[in-house]
Amino acid sequence: MSTAAAYAVAGLVHLVTVALFTGSLLLIVVGFHTVTQPMIGFVVLALALAVRPRVGRLDPDLPTLRPSDAPALFRLLDEVADASGVRHIDTVQFSPAFSVTVTRYGIRRRRCLVLGLPLWVASPPQQRVAAVAQALNRSAPYDVRSGAFVGMALESLTAGLRTLRANGNARIEWTNDPTAWRAGDVAAGARRINARARSSEWLLWIPRTAMTATARLLLRLTLPATRNRQLEADDTTARTASSKAALAALDDQHLARAIGMEMHRLVIETKTLSRRGSAAASLPDFWERVARHAAVLRANRDSDRAAGAGAPAPASEGVGDPFDALRVTRLADHPGRPAAVSLDEAGLSRIADELRSPAEALVAMMLRDGAAPA
Repeated sequence: MSTAAAYAVAGLVHLVTVALFTGSLLLIVVGFHTVTQPMIGFVVLALALAVRPRVGRLDPDLPTLRPSDAPALFRLLDEVADASGVRHIDTVQFSPAFSVTVTRYGIRRRRCLVLGLPLWVASPPQQRVAAVAQALNRSAPYDVRSGAFVGMALESLTAGLRTLRANGNARIEWTNDPTAWRAGDVAAGARRINARARSSEWLLWIPRTAMTATARLLLRLTLPATRNRQLEADDTTARTASSKAALAALDDQHLARAIGMEMHRLVIETKTLSRRGSAAASLPDFWERVARHAAVLRANRDSDRAAGAGAPAPASEGVGDPFDALRVTRLADHPGRPAAVSLDEAGLSRIADELRSPAEALVAMMLRDGAAPA
């Protein structure tokens, strides 16, 4: 029922977008001999352009690999996709986030795997398979939020809200200093600019509020289907990478902030404490240090759990979100499922060679822009 309502709301969003485009063009063309109608038409056209359907694009700043660039990596991704029964990945991009997600780009909505290199290097081999399988299954075409109809409506609303966001820089703060040159003229100009800014904010408040409410309604209506899809993705991940690997990958999500802080520290250390010209020499060691830090975090966590109680702790202990606790419990209740796809040493070595160049490019990007802690 909620999924059908989500499709109805998404259809309304698309119909309103078409109506805004059509109405704005009619106001501009039919009322061209007037002044007011074209002005209103251009305002409506601007609003229609803000909520227009977007064609996804690849992030130009992220290192990108295609099948010809990394045959071993894409062979692994194809095996995971085949075992999961989903469409193959067309492109892989690498990000400094501790996550693995699937995005779509182009008119044909090709699939791009945005692989967080911190998660990849910090995880044991089988957990990497589990993380990839989880991302591929979570974004399958029959997921409501990832589908073209509802997904594009959500993307349009989100992009429109970014376009119409409140602009705090539009207001001018002016302390009327009587000793300043032409202080009265400056104060009067500031008042006029602030009055126009307040008027535009009031005009944008209505569409912003409507778009925010609609986006929240879509998210609420699609929540049950999304959660069901997440549980199905967990089951498929367990069959693809093994129950143990799927459970460990879910458990390791709690290491994201600590690993992000360590990456932030390493970037600051490299930029401030390294000798001039030695930053490039530290690039190959960066991801090794992240991997070692993750291993220490994992060992400390396991030892703390073992020492915390004489009996084994429940699988869902320490999980704050009840839905995440349910996911952990479901995976722990079926511990014996073997892996359909696994990584051997030869495959790991070939993939490591293929990832060397994007790994160096990603560190160079973080040294340039900084690495924000998770």
